Amino acid sequence: MASPKLGFREIAAAIREDIVNGRYPTGSLLPPEPELAERYGASRSLVNRAMTLLSAEGAVRPQQGRGTVVTWLPPMVHSAARYSREARERNGARGAFDGEVKALGLEPRHEISVERAQPPAEIAEALGLATGEVNCLVRRRRLFAGEIPVRMNASWFPLDIAENTVLTEPAPVMRGGVKSALAELGYPQTVARERITPSRLPTEEEAHLLNISPERTVTEIFHVGETSEGRVVEVTTTLAPAQYLVIEHVFPLA
Repeated sequence: MASPKLGFREIAAAIREDIVNGRYPTGSLLPPEPELAERYGASRSLVNRAMTLLSAEGAVRPQQGRGTVVTWLPPMVHSAARYSREARERNGARGAFDGEVKALGLEPRHEISVERAQPPAEIAEALGLATGEVNCLVRRRRLFAGEIPVRMNASWFPLDIAENTVLTEPAPVMRGGVKSALAELGYPQTVARERITPSRLPTEEEAHLLNISPERTVTEIFHVGETSEGRVVEVTTTLAPAQYLVIEHVFPLA
């Protein structure tokens, strides 16, 4: 009896399983479509539809001149635990993100720019600063897991704290990241607040920088950190493709 023919969803499921199980590691190239068509006994058009489905999920990304790159990552859990000093510094990590990526067996990479700037009104209000003045240092980072861009961060600090410090350097600052650097400067954070916007479509520039299709949704996180004296010393905005994040919070119940 002849084997049943696979549909494009079954082909996508088989390739997805091979990706998750490591047959096609993150950052590697999938075999060309003709080879996949032969492997699954299917037409190239069915394989192409399977690729379109996997691309929409964020598991793969076609790159002109290269082929289809595997961009699947296990979702990284975003919880309060990631901000502990132990998590931020584990295995020499320079911040929470580095620790998370190293735990996946990938190498974290940063593209960083630093400037003195006027904060947007919402950030100035959170920091307790005047609007319309250059009173902040902002560190903008595009963060990679291997060669895959997975986050865009902008961290804002009052200029009176950050000026002439390690925070002005366009490089990862130290073991433990900016929170450890602020603690070394005498501003340890004891309280953090976060506002999470779970899903929206990216702008054209955001989609380009995150190397995602414009139809993929992104998650925004607005993070505010303050000292025991109640001074806000850091506001960080984070943008990430939604499928790379799982939000997890633990809180007491009365």
